[in-house]
Amino acid sequence: MAYSLKKSPGHLLRRAQQYAHDLYSKDVGSSGPTPRQFEVLHVVAQNEGLSQTDLVRHTGIDRSTLADMIARMMKKGLLSRKRTKEDARANAVSITASGRRMLKGAEAKVNKSDKAVLAALPKTQQAAFMKALTAYAEALDKMDAAGAAPAKRKATKRKAPAKRKTTKKKAKRRTRR
Repeated sequence: MAYSLKKSPGHLLRRAQQYAHDLYSKDVGSSGPTPRQFEVLHVVAQNEGLSQTDLVRHTGIDRSTLADMIARMMKKGLLSRKRTKEDARANAVSITASGRRMLKGAEAKVNKSDKAVLAALPKTQQAAFMKALTAYAEALDKMDAAGAAPAKRKATKRKAPAKRKTTKKKAKRRTRR
């Protein structure tokens, strides 16, 4: 069977995601939160003091990306973080007043964007589409929980250059410099 973009789930999901992202950007604007920032603000506002590990589970954002996001959002004054009493290694994340204002200012725009995403389909297909997307996300969560999700790409370490043998003449030249 020959490859077809029109039958590739990966390609079709990327196209759908790009369309949703474009609508979000248009509606929320550059001064609002990014889609992932909105997700984090929303989840933290609903679950004050949530640990970063639980935030990973709620949003599906991988741990290292989320840690970087939280650090940037803290610098912007949108979130705060402190060690939990129960586990000194865990961080409890809270939304600041500034974060709440940003979230509140973006909610109606995000809802408008979400409605526009669904409006690309006939009304009769929208519920089935949402049901399928929800089932897909839940299946991915189960795979991730079971350790069956594809491993995240690790940063590859570059090998140190092989040591060159130094002749006595070269060693003397180096010491003279």
